[in-house]
Amino acid sequence: MNKTYNYQLGQLPERTVKPRNKGMTMVMDKGLSLREAEDFLSMTSEYVDIIKLGFGTSIVTPCLKEKIDLYKEAGIPVYFGGTLFEAFLVRNELDGYLKYLDKYGISHLEVSDGSIDISQDEKCKHISDLSKNFTVLSEVGSKDAEKIIPPYKWIAMMKAELDAGAWKVIAEARESGTVGIFRKSGEVRSGLVEEILTQIPQEKILWEAPQKVQQLWFIKLYGSNVSLGNIAPNEVIPLETLRIGLRGDTFDFFL
Repeated sequence: MNKTYNYQLGQLPERTVKPRNKGMTMVMDKGLSLREAEDFLSMTSEYVDIIKLGFGTSIVTPCLKEKIDLYKEAGIPVYFGGTLFEAFLVRNELDGYLKYLDKYGISHLEVSDGSIDISQDEKCKHISDLSKNFTVLSEVGSKDAEKIIPPYKWIAMMKAELDAGAWKVIAEARESGTVGIFRKSGEVRSGLVEEILTQIPQEKILWEAPQKVQQLWFIKLYGSNVSLGNIAPNEVIPLETLRIGLRGDTFDFFL
């Protein structure tokens, strides 16, 4: 039983505790103020495992160092969205990106190719090189809703990127939850997810699932300790109740 809960209610599912390797919650910060970040941490720090400063927001965020320091003091790693990595890469300024990470003491980074076209070999080389000094999360999938990647390619890419040194692979969905592992409607591409899991271990995947119905689908099939990402700051507590059956949607899952 999680000792952070206020009452040890019976028949709640066993949740992993920090530092988690599975059952992780990744939060997307798209521009919280320092005061909002402080308030957010005061309520949710026990349930948040990693924070992404979405897409390229870190470039334009005021008081960036102070915000990163807040998250670090709470024991939560921070990384910049993969779109920012791509923005530096496409401009041939990867050295500048590494200096930028160093300036802010960033230990985790995301390698992605959702907005640019690079070969799988080039992507894996970046993962291999960067994983020597950083904890690398590698995002698989396109941000283009019209680009449908067949399951065998998802599996091959995930395997290659894990072999290259990625700590976790992220299944793309964007902050909208309407691309990648989801259809435009937000519906889960269930056959794709199930096929991926025949070859890739669950604990190696962080599923982007910003919508409640998507979170519910993953919890129903894979339990409380499935790793979910792109969670909005104000949805962390609701998600935790969803994970343990204290919300109507999952009330009878664990009884």
